Amino acid sequence: MPTNVLVAYGTTNGSTAEIAETIAEVLREDGLTVDALPARSVPSAAPYDAVVVGGGLYAGRWHKDARRFVRRHGKALAERPLWYFSSGPLDPSASERDIPPVPGVKKAMARLDVKEHITFGGCLREGAKGWVARMIVRNGKGGDFRDFDQIKAWAARIGQELTS
Repeated sequence: MPTNVLVAYGTTNGSTAEIAETIAEVLREDGLTVDALPARSVPSAAPYDAVVVGGGLYAGRWHKDARRFVRRHGKALAERPLWYFSSGPLDPSASERDIPPVPGVKKAMARLDVKEHITFGGCLREGAKGWVARMIVRNGKGGDFRDFDQIKAWAARIGQELTS
């Protein structure tokens, strides 16, 4: 049974980090040892028995730190159970229906035999970094569309798979 899990994430404004921490909390409740870390700070995926990688979506692309992590650690990731998540839509659509992975994530999934991908709603608040993000918030299109019940349920399925 895998016991040591990495939840690596790419985030700009912290929303994806909060999703990753929620996933890690649920997995810990299942008795797993879990590190939730910014993807750019992970020296190696080799010490982990299973990995979850998440990235915020920006203009239809996964966060650059998540993309680089998957490329840099591909060999180790190919040898262990692997799940992906994306966060992004600034509307309730991710809670209402399954949103397929963006093309770049889909390609990375095929390369590494990812068990599952899910897209969660995003969050963009006042004070967001980046010109485009600030414009979105200023135009009233920001907000928090993350569904933490959905996030916890997905993490619980992963925990169940890893502990059974």
